[in-house]
Amino acid sequence: MSKSFEIVNGTPHYNLYIDGEWTRSLRNESTDSMNPATGELFARVQQAGKAETERAISAAHGAYKAWAGLPVSAREAVFFKAADVLAAKAQEITDVLIAESGSIAGKSGFEVGYCFDLLRTAAAEMRRSPGETMPLTAPGQFGFTVRQPLGVIAGIAPFNAPFLLAMKKVVMALAAGNGFVLKPSELTPVTGLKIAEVFDEAGLPKGLLNVIPGPASEIGATIFADPRVRMITFTGSTQTGRHLAVEAAKTLKRFTLEMGGKSPLIVLGDADIDYAVKAAAFGIFFHQGQVCMANSRILVEEPIFDAFCERFTAVAKSLKVGDPREPDTVIGPLIRGTQCAVIDGHVEDAVAKGAKLLCGATHKDQYYWPTVLSGITPDMRIFHEESFGPVTSIIKIKSAEEALEIANNTDYGLSAGVITNDMQKALDLAFGLDSGMVHLNDCTVSDEPHAPFGGVKNSGFGREGGRFSMEEMTELKWITVQRGQRAFPM
Repeated sequence: MSKSFEIVNGTPHYNLYIDGEWTRSLRNESTDSMNPATGELFARVQQAGKAETERAISAAHGAYKAWAGLPVSAREAVFFKAADVLAAKAQEITDVLIAESGSIAGKSGFEVGYCFDLLRTAAAEMRRSPGETMPLTAPGQFGFTVRQPLGVIAGIAPFNAPFLLAMKKVVMALAAGNGFVLKPSELTPVTGLKIAEVFDEAGLPKGLLNVIPGPASEIGATIFADPRVRMITFTGSTQTGRHLAVEAAKTLKRFTLEMGGKSPLIVLGDADIDYAVKAAAFGIFFHQGQVCMANSRILVEEPIFDAFCERFTAVAKSLKVGDPREPDTVIGPLIRGTQCAVIDGHVEDAVAKGAKLLCGATHKDQYYWPTVLSGITPDMRIFHEESFGPVTSIIKIKSAEEALEIANNTDYGLSAGVITNDMQKALDLAFGLDSGMVHLNDCTVSDEPHAPFGGVKNSGFGREGGRFSMEEMTELKWITVQRGQRAFPM
């Protein structure tokens, strides 16, 4: 029986997962996966190229029709078994997330726990009837719609929530009857391979799921060129998403894009300040701010602005920065040390243009301390650009109307939050915000397996989650039935 990895000189060496087998690439090339907290080698991972990508696509294409044709009870049984396997491997996967992505224990546990709900949601979706019947003009005729799988779907996953976001793509595509090829982030390849372990042990028919870590350029070019790949689902940067959309359009592949954000949290003057501070802190400092929907802009109404800044800064200063394995750590390492220079550039530009640094702007190795700025204006880079780190801007507003104007002054539109006791203003803002998701009396960070997750403008295209994923990942077909004989005009 093939194995996902072997220990060589104390380091796990991971294989690719193609057509139900753990295998090396033809070139037998590996790359290092590093622990961002320590800078030490975590694992070595085989790298797929064109040949392995073509094998993965062929396997998925050859397997999906038989899978889609199975009784729903047989397909959902695999998902229930996968949940059992996930339970048995929960601590192992949590440990991998901590070591490979720098996630603190609480965040890693959340990812794994989310995927239990995700598997149940997907199993339930297989039981839903997605079609409808409709009357037609011709006498004795009626129509109905059905949804059928696209065939092969390729997924490109990010590093920041590598298990949850990759699992969401895989699980919903399989639930819709498709085969799947997953390219994990080059920074968190082992986490993606753990998904293959779960489904392999759960008895998923061979070929349906293939996990191929490797260089994005080579794998991507092969996926784009192959007509058997009907859809690409991507989570990552806006720059990469734009390129992907252009390439996919050349061969009319479907795509969903979940990209960057500059999400606003609006705190009106009647809000409970302590609650708003807690919500805002979680919304920006969760996973070191490496979250696409993080509230990196906090818009606070003038009457409570000073008090909010003081209390929020105190909280930011109190958060422990350090080893993500320690239970009281809140801020772990950034995935790359080079991101510290990006954040420094944003902070220095803002301060040079008149912003006030309330705390932070210090870093060591791949750790960046919680950073808070006030006095931010639209001429500063940090107002518009995504820092993707533990840094936020507090902006003073005079009214809900001004908050709406400032919040919408961005090319992004992923998530938004509003904290107020005035439900009329809350709803007015919810309807007026240019955002795919709005959370009232909450921060901007929220996700549910059955909810439509996604953004507008440069933040995304399409939706993920529950039946919304099923709609994206299936083809809608209209069928008509003639009762008796139709009268033709000739």
